[in-house]
Amino acid sequence: MEYVLIGYFVGILTTAPVGPVNIMAIQHAVHGGFRQGVYVGLGAVIADTIFAAAAIFGVSAVTSFVEGQFDLIEVVGGAVLIIFGIRIWNTHPHLDDDGNGRDRGFIGDAAAAFFMAITNPGAVLAFIAIFGALGDFMPAHGDHLGALVMVAGVTGGATSWWVMVCATVSHFRGRIDDHWLDRANHIAGVLLVAFGGLIYLKLALDLIL
Repeated sequence: MEYVLIGYFVGILTTAPVGPVNIMAIQHAVHGGFRQGVYVGLGAVIADTIFAAAAIFGVSAVTSFVEGQFDLIEVVGGAVLIIFGIRIWNTHPHLDDDGNGRDRGFIGDAAAAFFMAITNPGAVLAFIAIFGALGDFMPAHGDHLGALVMVAGVTGGATSWWVMVCATVSHFRGRIDDHWLDRANHIAGVLLVAFGGLIYLKLALDLIL
């Protein structure tokens, strides 16, 4: 359950920042309803699952060789999270940035979201930084079941986020504007910076105690 909950939280944390896929999902939910927005989100969920699996199994393999380097990984991971959070805070998305007026259907929407997400290098960095900074909360090297459970948690968290967003947007059609997107980015940015700060606080406490 611990791995599921950690993965679930990471899935929400990495999916919440408003970017091109979020805007696309919101637009489709506004214009086509809940189901069409969710199909867009599911395309991104597939990409996030691939990123999470690569990061979790990659970090698990590395720990067998560099068990004493977790402090350095946490330092770097905390810095990446803080920088990533600041960049998200300073991003100002617009609902009219999509530029796509065609209805490709649900499969086409999901495919477009998948390729949009899978080609985002920032997402890869975010997953590597977060899982690299988890330290002892990661599954032990060789614990493939634990790693798979954590990946499943990420998938569940990301999917829950898209369902919640699309349900909210389809319910409150006509009230979503650029200011709402800005507020969502500010919340996500603060959470990422706070998570990075907690990593440094943990390192400081370890040094003091």
